[in-house]
Amino acid sequence: MTHLHDAPDTITIDDTTLRDGEQTAGVVFSRGEKIAIARMLDTIGVREIECGIPAMGKEEKESIKALVDLGLAARLITWNRALVPDIRASVECGISAVDISLSVSDRMITNKLNKDRNWVREQLKTALGFAKDQGLYVSVGGEDASRADLAFVVELMEITRSLGGDRFRFCDTLGILDPFTTYERISHLRRSVPEVPIEVHTHNDLGMATANAIAGVRAGACFVNTTVNGLGERAGNAALEEVVMGLKHACGIETGVATHRFRELSLFVAKASRRELPAWKAVVGERVFAVESGLHADGVIKDPKNYEGFDPAEVGLSRQFIVGKHSGTSGLVERFKAMGIGVNRQEADCLLELVRQRAQKVKRPLSDRELVNLYRTSGCHVRAA
Repeated sequence: MTHLHDAPDTITIDDTTLRDGEQTAGVVFSRGEKIAIARMLDTIGVREIECGIPAMGKEEKESIKALVDLGLAARLITWNRALVPDIRASVECGISAVDISLSVSDRMITNKLNKDRNWVREQLKTALGFAKDQGLYVSVGGEDASRADLAFVVELMEITRSLGGDRFRFCDTLGILDPFTTYERISHLRRSVPEVPIEVHTHNDLGMATANAIAGVRAGACFVNTTVNGLGERAGNAALEEVVMGLKHACGIETGVATHRFRELSLFVAKASRRELPAWKAVVGERVFAVESGLHADGVIKDPKNYEGFDPAEVGLSRQFIVGKHSGTSGLVERFKAMGIGVNRQEADCLLELVRQRAQKVKRPLSDRELVNLYRTSGCHVRAA
């Protein structure tokens, strides 16, 4: 059995916002938006960007060429079917790295492709051989690997090794795995073909994409697919911000990604994708560091680490004291202090009952304006004096 120390020394984030992220139903990025997203990913230290599917046609190819022309430090990689024309289209874009994807589960091989395992073997040999003849860096993508016979996946990894493939992408295409099974399967593949680095590509259909991605790394995968905000097919992919922060704070594994721009990046992608960023979104949501409960607010005031797993500035956020039904006097004093109003304990006690009544009536926290009006009209400060 493998342990945390089996996690590789270097983790490469391969962000696929511009490919799988754009495959979110109804999402279309303009060329300018793609360039901006790629630049932001590159600036924060994402080392690989999956940037599109050249076989889609002229417009897609031109967008990919525009990204190539940026001269980013990040390696650009394209997604391709395991077909020579697809790979040739990538070469025409000036790309030097490709993912070649094949269905590897018997269900998909039979019901989707109407083929057999031998066809898949030969398809891999032909496509991979052609790609390596072109001098390309090649990731072999195993679509639906999570439902495939592991012995067959090992066989395909052996072919990948023998023909000079650079890594193998294990895809939980339908997001059906749990972290324990992911760990076991990646560990098995790693032991079986240690010469071939493993990449994990996880989907969120059961809400476990981030957990599965991290489990894959702990089992020895050294490449991780992510998307900003968890965009992607159906329920989406593992979210970049969650994977990076999860690896850092839950596992003590650094990725080299500068996290302080996560909030900025998430907001930009949310706007470009027209997919609202929920206030409660893990890591980057506006209210992740908001506290209302009197007990929690008092604990944060005394020492933020009481209720904060990491400094909000680490992801471009700041803490907020929400004043509402569950507030206590400490949080109320702190909120008024932030508005430049000094409120003592006696005044706060007087105001608190009015705040709770108002919040109960309107079914939400109170705004700064409402709090100031309440302070001016309540007479609490007069009585306190």
